[in-house]
Amino acid sequence: MQDILVVVDMQNDFIDGALGTAEAAAIVPAVVEKIAGFTGRVLFTRDTHGEDYLETQEGRKLPVAHCVRSTKGWQLCPAVEEQRRQRGPEESIVFDKPSFGSEALVQAVKEMDAEEAVGCITLVGLCTDICVISNAMLVKAALPEARIVVDVSCCAGVTPKSHSTALNAMRACQIEIENDRS
Repeated sequence: MQDILVVVDMQNDFIDGALGTAEAAAIVPAVVEKIAGFTGRVLFTRDTHGEDYLETQEGRKLPVAHCVRSTKGWQLCPAVEEQRRQRGPEESIVFDKPSFGSEALVQAVKEMDAEEAVGCITLVGLCTDICVISNAMLVKAALPEARIVVDVSCCAGVTPKSHSTALNAMRACQIEIENDRS
């Protein structure tokens, strides 16, 4: 039985860039510690947009250019990137995703499960109320018998209220919420 950690969108633009928040910056040390102490595979997602972002549906609804491929804001924050490098390419795959949820991540998790049963998938990262919840729901749908866990101590939302709302929605869908001190 294998366990997987999914680190969602720990990118500069969500931490201290175009869409950064104090709550996002505050979780970086906990995310780094979680990655460093994890003994299974660690998968990373990276929100990825093109120069035409503002012309996309997402760009029209959220008109703040962010995570444009190859920019500083698109890159994983330095502390998280260092952990990714230390793990090596086989144990730290990065999925660039053009939308909130990653179909490629889901396909990879299904393939990993076919090789060796997945016992638990833990998700951490940003933003709880957009990309974390989207990927948690996709993974839950793909592997309904695996434990799907979100470690709240390693997540932040767009706002504290939307973060809390997303956690409640995930609880209702039988996703376990870990380290919730609210």
